Amino acid sequence: MYRLSVVLSLLVAACVGRKFPPGFKFGAATASYQVEGAWNVSDKSPSIWDTFTHDNPDLIADKSNGDVACDSYRLWETDIGLAKDLGLDFYRFSISWPRLLPNGHSNYVSEDGKRYYNNLINGLIENGIEPVVTLYHWDLPQKLQEFGGWTNPDLASSFEEYADVAFGLFGDRVKTWLTFNEPVSFCEISYEAGKTAPGVALPGIGNYICAKVVMLAHARAYRLYDTKFRAKYRGKVGLTNQHLWFEPKNSGEEENAELMRNLMALYSYPIYSKTGGWPPSVEKRIAEISAKQGYSRSRLPEFTPEEIEFIKGTYDFYGLNYYTSRLVETAKPGEKLTWFPLSGSSEFGLALTADPSWKAGLAWLVSYPPGFRRLLLWLKQQFGDIEFKIMENGYATSEPVMYDEERVNYYRDHLEQVLLAINEDKVFVTAYTAWSLIDNYEWTSGYTSRFGLVNVDFNDPNRKRTPRASAHYYAAVIKSHSLDLSQSRGY
Repeated sequence: MYRLSVVLSLLVAACVGRKFPPGFKFGAATASYQVEGAWNVSDKSPSIWDTFTHDNPDLIADKSNGDVACDSYRLWETDIGLAKDLGLDFYRFSISWPRLLPNGHSNYVSEDGKRYYNNLINGLIENGIEPVVTLYHWDLPQKLQEFGGWTNPDLASSFEEYADVAFGLFGDRVKTWLTFNEPVSFCEISYEAGKTAPGVALPGIGNYICAKVVMLAHARAYRLYDTKFRAKYRGKVGLTNQHLWFEPKNSGEEENAELMRNLMALYSYPIYSKTGGWPPSVEKRIAEISAKQGYSRSRLPEFTPEEIEFIKGTYDFYGLNYYTSRLVETAKPGEKLTWFPLSGSSEFGLALTADPSWKAGLAWLVSYPPGFRRLLLWLKQQFGDIEFKIMENGYATSEPVMYDEERVNYYRDHLEQVLLAINEDKVFVTAYTAWSLIDNYEWTSGYTSRFGLVNVDFNDPNRKRTPRASAHYYAAVIKSHSLDLSQSRGY
């Protein structure tokens, strides 16, 4: 165990007065497929990630899968203990749709699934930790994928059924719900390139169909909660979008940088803007390109006036995931453009690069803390003075280092930018979530990417968990409710 005094030696001298506002909450997050394991225990049915990793091991960096992962299905009490030791105000986790509804539909609810999530929720509350629950963190029941997955408009109704069950079972204790985690990731990467589950490549079409279906699914779940559960349970419902911050690489590229900001907000404008619908600049550009390509209509499906009104305003807060930033410039002839998670950069003929001065943990995860503040201010300017909850922010290494100085620095530098956004820009930010509580299965990176505050030994049958230096740092921030740790004592 690292002593806090050792951790503090990593930090620059803290300034006095860097306290977070009263009521500001700190948490950490995981997701069902990434930590639970127990992929075929009891009556759970396969998810698209079970199928994808079993059928396509060569597409995973270390040819691994989430069959066991962190074994949190069995070790949930251990995870709660870690959260309590950190002093977390809340723990964000996701429900596995195929664990709770093995058929994908509400005609059969798993008793085992109910038991597992009730145990987890009750255990958190008993330890003074608020459960924050994501309904969909990418593990769609494979049975629903057979009918087209997120390119099937009927899936919006199936998601509403699922949400109805979850709200009814757990809503008396869960007061913060996220319908979806990062639609931009599971629509763009999955259906544009086919490189992640379900591995269906429908470039330039499937990703945009997915976008519309997900927007309608979110709105159906929100409207359901509003009419059936809100008066009784008085919770909040939103979703969380991944954003990058984009800056022009050269003079004259500001319009392109703004276009990319709007593309990343494709899943925000229909919900949070005053007009509803897709971002106008993105909608216009895709329609123009579609026409040049000979399509009779835009590849980005239009919303009807009724759909625009149905989706608009379906939020109680704005969930935000932020990791990194990019520079934007017009691409050179023949330049390879595809970059996670935005196919649109290629479609628009734009190249995304990182400044050489920005530090990188993984190739894609370069650290540019000022981008965080600029993004928060931009979102406020776009969508108004609404409540923002940061639902993911974190740093990965390729090795399971324990004295993780780079991660400590990343958290410190990004939390500083959050405070500046709150104090200087008057952005209403009420929560911050570290990704992730523990090392987990990182999708196509398998176990080669380590995000955890807590190290997991994946060679140990018992998945031994050991807090890193960053865990001690984060615990000190939570305990002091401040970035000024000069008065902190102990862990």
